[in-house]
Amino acid sequence: MMRVAVFNCREDEREFFTRFAPVYGAELVDIPQCPCSENADMTRGCDCVNITSDAPITPELIRRYVENGVRYLVTRTIGREHIDEACAIRAGLGVGSITYSPDSVADYTIMLMLMALRNVKTIMKRSEGGDYTLTAVRGRQLGSLTVGIEGTGNIGGTVARHLKGFGCRILAHSRHPRMDLEGIVTYVDRDTLLRESDVLTLHLPDVPATRRLIGREALEKMKDQAVLINTARGALVDTEALILALERGKLAGAGLDVVEGDREIFYRDQKQRIIRNRQMAVLNAMPNVILLPHMAFYTDQAVSDMVEHSLQNCREYLNRLASGEKTA
Repeated sequence: MMRVAVFNCREDEREFFTRFAPVYGAELVDIPQCPCSENADMTRGCDCVNITSDAPITPELIRRYVENGVRYLVTRTIGREHIDEACAIRAGLGVGSITYSPDSVADYTIMLMLMALRNVKTIMKRSEGGDYTLTAVRGRQLGSLTVGIEGTGNIGGTVARHLKGFGCRILAHSRHPRMDLEGIVTYVDRDTLLRESDVLTLHLPDVPATRRLIGREALEKMKDQAVLINTARGALVDTEALILALERGKLAGAGLDVVEGDREIFYRDQKQRIIRNRQMAVLNAMPNVILLPHMAFYTDQAVSDMVEHSLQNCREYLNRLASGEKTA
């Protein structure tokens, strides 16, 4: 039986932890809070630590986890940018992340495309006040446009396959073009992607090479009246540059599920609080910008996958250790 310290388990995750713990031989240690120095000692005697992306895993936490006997750290997310992975490796602590149904984010991405292209934010707000006029809400049809996909991993590739049914032209840029998308996408260089896309959607991880990839220079290269979609990571886009491009009419709109600095804001009840992110306030005030609180992943299947795969990763890592297999 492996002991797994589960931090910040949401109520909607609990049913899946209860379901999958016996499947993978896990004894769960429930730690309701996010990881911090005050609760680090609660991992004593645990084989694995299971976290979300709500708090950074610092060198101090890594040191204390290792001292407590923890051998593996898994995050119930695809991205690992909240973990000091280099420090963990030096300390001999294994680090892992998970995969989940890519349809969840892919569907949401296309929903944002359609909402932005059809001016749904303005239409809904007007309708609430009884304004049903057609003024300034005429939209564009997705099938007549060119969609550019930056990054064709599991999610980006699924977006491409789902878009095929709309009849639009699909361009893509990736360090690793996929043969299974032949006939669906046309791979081009990044400048061509920016220049020819009516809709640009981002599906990249948050790593040093991708941070603020879409900044002033990239936005200037984009097609006039293009729409930017980001359901990946807020750090991919220079928010101030995006605001300027929207204000001067370079872009027609944006659909954002993430934004720079969102980690300490989303997933919390912020009513009656001053949110210390002026850029979010500016974006929210724009009629052509849809800003949602990082929920593209949030479906029943995806949550089940995230919990199950996190426990599965723990079991597989410990099995490799026990067999003497290399884990790096």
